[in-house]
Amino acid sequence: MSTVVSYDEADHDAHRARQWLSGQARDPGVSRAELIALGTAMSALAADDGREPVALAAEPVGVDPGIVKPLDPALLTPRDGNAEMRWEAMAGQGYVVPNDRFFVRNHTHTPRLDADTWRLRLYGDGLRDAPTRDAPVEFGYADLRALPAVELPALVECAGNGRHFFASQQDTPAAGVPWRLGGVGVARWRGVPLATVLRHAGLTADAVDVMPEGLDPPYVTGGVDLGRVRRPLPIGKALDDVLLAYEMNGAPLPADHGFPVRVVVPGWIGISSVKWVGAIEVSTAPLFSPWNTSLYRMFGPGRPTDGGPADTQSVKSAFELPWDARLTAGVETTLTGRSWSGAGPIDRVEVDTGDGWQPATLVGADRDGPWQRWSTRWCPPTAGRWTLRARAVDVTGRGQPDRAPCNDLGYLFDGVVRHPVTAV
Repeated sequence: MSTVVSYDEADHDAHRARQWLSGQARDPGVSRAELIALGTAMSALAADDGREPVALAAEPVGVDPGIVKPLDPALLTPRDGNAEMRWEAMAGQGYVVPNDRFFVRNHTHTPRLDADTWRLRLYGDGLRDAPTRDAPVEFGYADLRALPAVELPALVECAGNGRHFFASQQDTPAAGVPWRLGGVGVARWRGVPLATVLRHAGLTADAVDVMPEGLDPPYVTGGVDLGRVRRPLPIGKALDDVLLAYEMNGAPLPADHGFPVRVVVPGWIGISSVKWVGAIEVSTAPLFSPWNTSLYRMFGPGRPTDGGPADTQSVKSAFELPWDARLTAGVETTLTGRSWSGAGPIDRVEVDTGDGWQPATLVGADRDGPWQRWSTRWCPPTAGRWTLRARAVDVTGRGQPDRAPCNDLGYLFDGVVRHPVTAV
C-alpha cells in the first residue's frame, strides 16, 4: 500500500479520496456506504434549497447551541449557533485577533471540560506496542505543560468563510453558515509540537496517518450519527508544524476555542484544527472520516460525483470597515484591511475605489506571516454610494478572480468582494 509522506493538503486529500473510494482507507466509526449516501443527500439538498442539513447535539440545547463567551454585538455577529468576527472591530488592532472577537465555529456546542481530569489518549498500530483505544498511551494537562513549548502565529479559517457572497454577489446560494469574511483569525498559539508527543508515545517508522478527535458532543446530520469531529493528517504534516495548543494570545485557551487543548494545523482548512482534542489515532493504514469524505468536499456542476476535496484555503481580502460604512465626502480617509492565503504569504494587494486598481501599502512587519495588513488613502469625491474592492496575490501566484467557482456547499470562496460605503 502506498503512503503519503508529504504534508501538502491538496495532495493528501486527493490521495486519500482515491484510497477511500477503492476501499483501502478505514474508519471504524461510520460505514463507507453510509457516508456515500450522506454525501449524495447533502449534495442534493444543497442543490434543492441551499439549506444545511440539520445538525443535532447529543445533549438538549436551546436556541443558542452553547457559545460560552459574551457575544458583544460590536465585536461578533451570531451565525446559526456560531459567531463571526466583525471586521470593523479589527481597525486599529495589532496583528493578532484578540480572544474576545475571535470567531467561533462549533458543530454542536462548546463543552465545559476540567483540565485536571482531561487526558490526551493516543492509540493505534502506528505506535510502539500498538496501544488500543481502551488501553492507550495517556498524557495529562500537566504532562503537556512540562514538555518543551513553542509559540507561533497561525491563521485558522472556516472552509465556508465568504459563503454569503455566493448568493449576494453571484446569485448561486450555497448551503451552510452564511459567513461574510469574518470566519477567520490569526492568534499566537502556545503549546507542544504534535511531533514531540508522538515521539514520546512511541511513534513507529511505518506510521502513515494520525487522526485527532474532539471531545464536543457527537454530530448528527442527515439521520446519521457521525460521532465526534475528527479528520486525518498525513504523518509528514503531523511531524512538521502541527501544534497541541493550550494558550491563545498569552492566556489559557478560552472554552470556545478548545480548552484545555486543541490542535492547530497551519495552512489547512479550519476543520483540521480540532478543538477540545481528547484522542489521537496513529495508524499504519490510511484513515478517513466524514470530515474528509462527505463533509468538507466540493459537490456541484463540474465536480466529481463523490465531490472534490476542499483543502488549501483560498486567497481573500477584507476591509476593516462596517458593511455600508458612512464616510465624509471630500475628506481624505485611510482605508485599512487584511489579505491572506492558505498557500503562502501575500505578495501584493491592490485596491479599487472607483478609478481602477491601485497598489496598497503593505505593513512590512507582516511579510512572510499568515496574513498581511495593508492601507490606502482615499477621498470620496462626491456624496453618494460607492463600492470598494480589494484583491491580493500570494507568493505562489494565486490571486482572486472577480467571480469564485461555485460548489453546492459554498466552500473556499475567493472572489473579489464588493464592499459598499456611503459618502455623506
